[in-house]
Amino acid sequence: MKFQWIVLALALGAGLLTRYIMDQNESRPSESIVQSPTEHIDLKALHSGKNTVDLFSPTDQRLRIVYFGYTHCPDVCPTSLAVLSAALQSLPQDNLTQLWPVFITLDPERDTPEKSAEYAGYFHATITGVSGSDTQIKALAEKYGVLYMRTEMKDSAMKYSVDHSSYFYLLQPDGTLIEKVPHTLNSAILVDAITRNLPQQLAAN
Repeated sequence: MKFQWIVLALALGAGLLTRYIMDQNESRPSESIVQSPTEHIDLKALHSGKNTVDLFSPTDQRLRIVYFGYTHCPDVCPTSLAVLSAALQSLPQDNLTQLWPVFITLDPERDTPEKSAEYAGYFHATITGVSGSDTQIKALAEKYGVLYMRTEMKDSAMKYSVDHSSYFYLLQPDGTLIEKVPHTLNSAILVDAITRNLPQQLAAN
C-alpha cells in the first residue's frame, strides 16, 4: 500500500496535466488508430509472459477491467495502475475472484509479453500484463476508441513516447463494453463502477 501512495503522490501533478491535454485532444482522430475493419484480426492470441491470453474467452466469465498504456509512461500509467491496485485491495476476496484486471500495452515494439507482465505485477498480483502484434494492438484500440499517438523524442534515451487517453474499460467476457471510467485519483470511483457491474449484479438486472 505504501508503494501505491508514493506513486500517486509523485504522479499527481503530471497526471492531472496529462489528463487535461488528453481531454483537449479527445475529439481529434489519432493517426495511430487503424482505420480498416478488425473482423479478420485475431485478438484471441495475445500474450502475457510465456502464456497465450484470450481476452474474450466465453469460458471465463469474470468481469474484465482493462487499462491501455505502456511501461515507459512517466506519469499517467503508474498513477492509474496504482489507483486500480488500491481499488482491488479494497474489495472483498469474493469479488476479486469475479474480476480480471488487464493492462494492455500500446507500445508493443518495446513492451514484450514478459515485460508487460512484469510491469503489471508490480502494482497488483492479479493484473495481467498483455502485449501483442502492432496490428492486434491497433485493432483493440480501435475497438474501444482508445486514442494514442507516438511522439518522437530527439536527444532522449527513450527515443519516443506514446501519448494516450486514459480510461478503465469494464468489459463483458465477449468483449462488450459495459462502462468506461475516466482517469481518476480516487479509487472509490473505480470501486463503485466495479461493484455495480459485477457478474451477479448484471444477472440481477
